[in-house]
Order: sequence, then structure tokens, then C-alpha cells
Amino acid sequence: MESTKLNISILALFISLITLVGCTKNRVIQKIKKLPGISKEISGITLFPSQEYLYTINDSGNDNTVIIFTSEGDFIDEFVIPGTTNIDWEDISYDHYNNLYIGDFGNNDNDRKDLVIYKVSDPLKGKSTVSEIKFSLEDQLKFPPKKKNRNFDIEACIYLDGNLYLFTKNRSSHFDGTTKLYTVPAIPGTHTAQLVATFKTCEYSNRCFITAAAVNHAQNKIVLLTYDMIFVLTDFKLPNVFNGSIQTKELNHFSQKEGVTFLNDTTLLVTDEKNGKNTGFLYKVEL
Repeated sequence: MESTKLNISILALFISLITLVGCTKNRVIQKIKKLPGISKEISGITLFPSQEYLYTINDSGNDNTVIIFTSEGDFIDEFVIPGTTNIDWEDISYDHYNNLYIGDFGNNDNDRKDLVIYKVSDPLKGKSTVSEIKFSLEDQLKFPPKKKNRNFDIEACIYLDGNLYLFTKNRSSHFDGTTKLYTVPAIPGTHTAQLVATFKTCEYSNRCFITAAAVNHAQNKIVLLTYDMIFVLTDFKLPNVFNGSIQTKELNHFSQKEGVTFLNDTTLLVTDEKNGKNTGFLYKVEL
């Protein structure tokens, strides 16, 4: 009898420890709020520092609208970006001159020749003007290339020092984790995006695709998002943001995460696409 009680006590202690470890892991990423159906396919988010409003976009198959939330996930408004179409909007960023940049550069099949970033001026005033930054990738010669070379899909973009920094989502048949970094001037017109550098994330495609990016201008810090991890880039020298320190933060939470932005110097906001009852949320991540 004493032996049985002892075994039960040990089992209870073991279960408690497992639960504690699980809770500790889950604290890495915290749910804030489930987002409404109009945002079921969020592909990019950015926070305007001047008002702390979250500007979000949906990807292909959705309207050419920007949907605005508070940083707690409460719906505020939405507005159409005039004169645009949403072929495959994948990320949204901003500069310190009240411009939004919306990247219509999703390229799952690596065959697009109409890549464009929409520059939206003064979106806060409700009377925006929209201009186009059209571009091609300097090292893409075939549309599409062979399956083993399909690393021209772009899903992440940030603004830095007058340029837009673009990161690819590697769709090569022999995935090795390589994301490519391109730069293109944040100036309306037609440009050739310059290949700057590459970086290997990890070797498992579902965990290692780069799906979004964000920058903290004050701290000179960049984060790259995957479905289950965040890469934190610091101490770099432009234009090669991979030449400094790169740290990996495990989220211990797998879902189709495609939006990330800085809430403050130590906290990120993250979103995932709705794919079942436990997804489609706004999350908070402490760095």
C-alpha cells in the first residue's frame, strides 16, 4: 500500500512538472485576441508609432484594403487602396515620413513578372496618394526556374534608410533553409532589386520559411518570422543585415504565422492565418 501511494505521488509530481514545463513554454507567445473574419488571411502587419494602430493586409484572393486595429486587436476601420489590385499582398511596412509600403510580391510559383510595392502616402489623413515601385530580381532569368532553384517568392519586407529590404520564402524542391536578401529603392519607378546576401535559417521547410519581417529603427534591430521561430538580427552594417549577431527564439507554437511588428523595444505583435478554431489570433511575444 505504501509503495502504491509512493508511486502515485511520484506520478503526480511528474505530471505537475510536465504541466509546469508546458506552461513555461507557452508563455513565450501569449494570445491577445481572436481577430474577426475580415482578417482570416492576414499576411502582413505594421504598427504606426504615432498612434499605435495596427495596419494589416490580407493576401491573394482578398480585397485591396487595409484593415486597422488597436494594439489589443479591437477593430477600428478599413480603407481601400485606390488604383491597386491584390494579386498577392504579402507584407506591409512604414517609414518615418507617414508612408505605408504594401508588397504585392507573393510569387508562389516563381513565375511573376509584375512585382510591385505600393507606396501609400499619408494614410492617417484618409486622403492617400498611391504610387508604384515596380521591380524585378536581378538574378531571376527564367519564369519559372527549375524547381530546385525556386527561391524568388517574397513574403517579408522592411524599410531602412531609404531602401526596402526584401526577404525570400524559399520554395526550392531541395529546401536548405536559404533566404535571399534584396534591396530596392523606396522611390516610385521601375527598378532592379539587388541581391545583397543570403542566410540559412534551418533545414525543415515548414518551420524555416521566412514569412514576415519587422524593424525597430531606434535599436537597429530586425526580426524575421517563421511558423514557429523568430530570428533576431542586431549589430549589423547595412546593406547586409546578416553580417551581425543573429539569435534564434523558439516560439513552441506552430501555426501559419505571417505577420509581425514591434509593439515596443521588447515586445512583438504576431498574427497567424485562420485555419481552425485555435488560429486567427493576435499574439504578444516578449523578446
